[in-house]
Amino acid sequence: MIPRYAPKEMAALFSDEARFAMWLRVELLATDGWVAVGDVPADAAEFCRAHAPVVDAAFVEAVAERERVTDHDVAAFVDVVQESIGQPQGSWIHYGLTSSDVVDTALCATLTRAADLLIEAANGLVRACKARALESIDVPVTGRTHGMHAEPTTFGAKFALWALQADRDVQRLRAARERVAVGKLSGAVGTFSNIDPSVEAHVCAALGLVPVPATQVVARDRHAEFLWACASVGATIEQIATEIRHMARSELGEVEEPFKPGQKGSSAMPHKRNPILSERLCGLARVLRGYLSAGLEDVALWHERDISHSSVERVVLPDASMLTLYMLQKTTGLVDGLVLHPERALATLTEGSHGLVFSQSVLLALVSGGLSRDAAYRIVQRDARAAWEEGQSFRAVLDADPEVTLAPADLDAAFDLSRTLRHVHRFTDALEELTP
Repeated sequence: MIPRYAPKEMAALFSDEARFAMWLRVELLATDGWVAVGDVPADAAEFCRAHAPVVDAAFVEAVAERERVTDHDVAAFVDVVQESIGQPQGSWIHYGLTSSDVVDTALCATLTRAADLLIEAANGLVRACKARALESIDVPVTGRTHGMHAEPTTFGAKFALWALQADRDVQRLRAARERVAVGKLSGAVGTFSNIDPSVEAHVCAALGLVPVPATQVVARDRHAEFLWACASVGATIEQIATEIRHMARSELGEVEEPFKPGQKGSSAMPHKRNPILSERLCGLARVLRGYLSAGLEDVALWHERDISHSSVERVVLPDASMLTLYMLQKTTGLVDGLVLHPERALATLTEGSHGLVFSQSVLLALVSGGLSRDAAYRIVQRDARAAWEEGQSFRAVLDADPEVTLAPADLDAAFDLSRTLRHVHRFTDALEELTP
């Protein structure tokens, strides 16, 4: 992932130093596990741990140099570690293991830590949306279906729905974390032919993982589910960002992205305050969906294992983790700082729509007054069209229509905004159960 979209805390988990450090931890834990079995002398295991190399930039370079000879990264890693420890004790490193025992177990341990960062950040987005929902639940804005004026809603209702969806993303991330919190040290085809199952149990327990049956590799549907959770977060963020982009358009001006001192919206037009962050987030959501597609294609491997998934995962798993965290952090800031323009929203709701947002209320009032639904519908539809085309108040057109026989008080009730929004607090009631 390019540095622009790589939060440091997540990038650190997927650095070469962190990857080799996790490999080394698996190797040393496996050596300890063999001691309990009785195959590795305790003093040899202690010597390996005491003389294990420091995983730093120099170590990474040493492995890279060795890989230029072996053309195999794990073999190169093992060679460098054994050389650093020295013989004969170093020969116990990688004893009974195949490469994927180390790589897959270490990767799953890393993904669980990545998931923890994502869960924490997703909870932050839930909190931000919930806070904005509570503060703006009574602030009206035009609801839109098919991009057209529909009925009144509130800013708080929008934020509340975003909070609930983001909370479902938290649940999906937690499920994905559980699915990848597994390990395997069961040998070349997973049959424990040259390794005792207790070694696997020892390593996994130390890393907080659950041992699972496997071929040479952990089944890749687990990793695909992790990518699905990331892509789902991206879809939620895209939904939020798309709504903000629409509402920020000059014709509406109902919301505005935070704009800091010194910021420039356009290199050419000084008046511009473009929704650049929302647009960026929508674009990055497309990237996350692409990573999911690649992850799903990694599920089907030949026989007990091929290596077609490896190159893909070196890109998509770190990048998806970093990008998802970046998007969560940026979206939380966007929600926190989003500027609402209630006066503009109310003007659109009342004057801009000519009052047409109350058409269903008028329809139902006419039905209650004794008209058939179809007859009432035709009257309201006709008068609504006249109000829109002539730029008149919908209420005025209704008042002038002899077929509308409702009492003024009944029409007043139909155009009563507070009546229309009387149940809107059900949105925030639903947030009471959220404990991000």
